[in-house]
Amino acid sequence: MIKSLINTLEQRHILDKSEFIELIKNFENQEISDYLFKKAVAIRQKHYGNAVYTRGLVEISNHCRNNCYYCGLRAENKKIERYRLDKETILACCHEGYQLGFRTFVLQGGEDKFYTETMLTDIVSSIRKAYPYCAITLSLGEMSYETYLALYQAGANRYLLRHETANAAHYALLHPAQLSEKNRKQCLENLKKIGYQVGTGFMVGSPFQTFEHLAEDLLFIAQLQPQMVGIGPFIPHHQTPFADKEKGSVQLTLFLLAILRLMLPTVLLPSTTALGTLDPQGREKGILAGANVVMPNLSPVAVRKKYEIYDNKICTGEEAAECKFCLHRRMESIGYRIVVDRGDAKTK
Repeated sequence: MIKSLINTLEQRHILDKSEFIELIKNFENQEISDYLFKKAVAIRQKHYGNAVYTRGLVEISNHCRNNCYYCGLRAENKKIERYRLDKETILACCHEGYQLGFRTFVLQGGEDKFYTETMLTDIVSSIRKAYPYCAITLSLGEMSYETYLALYQAGANRYLLRHETANAAHYALLHPAQLSEKNRKQCLENLKKIGYQVGTGFMVGSPFQTFEHLAEDLLFIAQLQPQMVGIGPFIPHHQTPFADKEKGSVQLTLFLLAILRLMLPTVLLPSTTALGTLDPQGREKGILAGANVVMPNLSPVAVRKKYEIYDNKICTGEEAAECKFCLHRRMESIGYRIVVDRGDAKTK
């Protein structure tokens, strides 16, 4: 019965809500998991072979105006040492990354209003001028349509904005009242309309999450048809209201990665740092469940420990070259290879 659901998903790339729930409930069944992972890897191999794409992550600021209950960067966390990177430092990170073989740069940060639209477009256009053939990805939260458009016109190609949960009531349990699931989804629609390659995603095992919520997340992603989906297990941060909540499940995350590969055969699917934080072999397991992207850190070592969204984040003390070569070895150990490539999503 469950294997037939997996077969249906492979063929149709969609299930109904009750079918998704039934499938997800079996994430701890090893036989079912192995069957699902085998299908997911075969699809990833068909479209991408053994190639693993890298994204050079530059965490430009740990300031954030928001107070999301799960995030260590939240505005009310007074124990965090805040920082911002200036344009010259960001460009230096990209220069180092290019020398190391990165062809996609990801500028990520909290919703920091210090960076005006003018400042951000100047940074983006400078990166675009220096590296005309590289991809520029932004992950800077919710902005106006006009600002998204200005950044796109300045040279940004991709935008990552996790929807976190597609269920409005669940969204309200994770965020303060001024943030809404409706606005989050509108931002994603705006990004698609402008022409960005869009990435979304959610936390696995976030507080109050149910299998029903996860099924709704999958249905929302099927409707949105993003080029990228980032999911990772929830990990609590000690300076948040969710400090004592239970961590998300690595096994459930892997199961959902494989489901996403069957849903969106050509999607760019990261094996996240959060997986590697909870399981020493987590990133390798993510690739073996159908993922095809890893995101080493290009941020200056001096600020890495300060960008602490959750506790015990790995790779905060390594130089960029160390991160890259470590991942090379890890991927080669399971029969995969990191390639020098922008890593655009393939068309079906």
